[in-house]
Amino acid sequence: LQEVGEPFKEEKAVAKYLRFNCPTKSTNMMGHRVDYFIASKAVDCLLDSKWAKAKKGEEALFTTRESVVDYCNRLLKKQFFHRALKVMKMKPDKDSKKEKEKGKAESGKEEEKKSKKESGKDEKTKKEKEKEKKKDGEKDECKKDDTPGTPKKKETKRKFKLEPHEDQVFLDGNEVYVWIYDPVHFKTFAMGLVLVIAVIAATLFPLWPAEMRVGVYYLSVGAGCFVASILLLAVARCILFLIIWLITGGRHHFWFLPNLTADVGFIDSFRPLYTHEYKGPKADLKKEEKSESKKQQKYDSEEKSDSEKKEEEDGKTEATRNSGTDGSGGERHSDTDSDRREDDRSQHSSGNGNDFEMITKEELEQQTDEGDCEEEEEEDTESGPSHGKS
Repeated sequence: LQEVGEPFKEEKAVAKYLRFNCPTKSTNMMGHRVDYFIASKAVDCLLDSKWAKAKKGEEALFTTRESVVDYCNRLLKKQFFHRALKVMKMKPDKDSKKEKEKGKAESGKEEEKKSKKESGKDEKTKKEKEKEKKKDGEKDECKKDDTPGTPKKKETKRKFKLEPHEDQVFLDGNEVYVWIYDPVHFKTFAMGLVLVIAVIAATLFPLWPAEMRVGVYYLSVGAGCFVASILLLAVARCILFLIIWLITGGRHHFWFLPNLTADVGFIDSFRPLYTHEYKGPKADLKKEEKSESKKQQKYDSEEKSDSEKKEEEDGKTEATRNSGTDGSGGERHSDTDSDRREDDRSQHSSGNGNDFEMITKEELEQQTDEGDCEEEEEEDTESGPSHGKS
């Protein structure tokens, strides 16, 4: 009966410290918005508080985690907070059925695609097998990551709701406790007090001294003029834009203080002073000229490439013709039959663009006969002048 009675000052102070320093989260419980905390974090918070440090001539209130748990049990019995139970929210059966149907449809489509690919493309089947092996390796790596020694990936947060627990006992661990004690913070109290004083002072304005009333009057007039000037500027800049736009026929877009009504800071709203854009036919002509110049450059480069190709082809044909004329004019003097044959083959290869050319037996015999005849003629010519000299 003594424990369930009214809380002491010390207990209120400890509960207040725990309420504002222990990390809390908010959620819905039985249709109401509540704040809850975790037991282990509350124990850590109290062990770091001033009550865990011994004073002169006094012992510390919290020395171990068990002492903190016993004290929190006292606070729980005096209804500063109560124990709650986490209940995970389950998805409805309809969603699960739809997901199963979608999975079946996707699996059927995949099987059809695989059958089509396997029917005529063996390479793709090999690639698919390699992909499957890679996936299996990734699954094995994921299983390895699940071991306690390896860092785990971020899991998706599951939704849950809180319900009152039957066994109202404070336990050190991941148990959830909902706050019932909700004291007013000092900051909120001070802000409310200042607001009340300001309202009372405004109602007592006729009783203020004359100098204060005059000063407040001028301040209010200055603030009103500043707001009015900004509104007038916003209207004037729109009118100026319309006048310039109408006079120039929509060619010039001039904005004075373009960021005045933009979602920026106070100083940035006056930067830059103005912006100007020209959207007339000249701009379009410049764009067209640029595009045409680019096209002409491309066309000239293509013409140059074509002319170079033609010049190369003409050079090749002239080389073949010169080689043919040189061979017919007798400028090349070959001493043996093998040199003549190599010259003939080089001429054939240069004319046809091939390195080698097939020659039949008849052509070889004709060439050998012509070579023998030319040797006999040379011998006759050499013997003739020798007889003449003799």
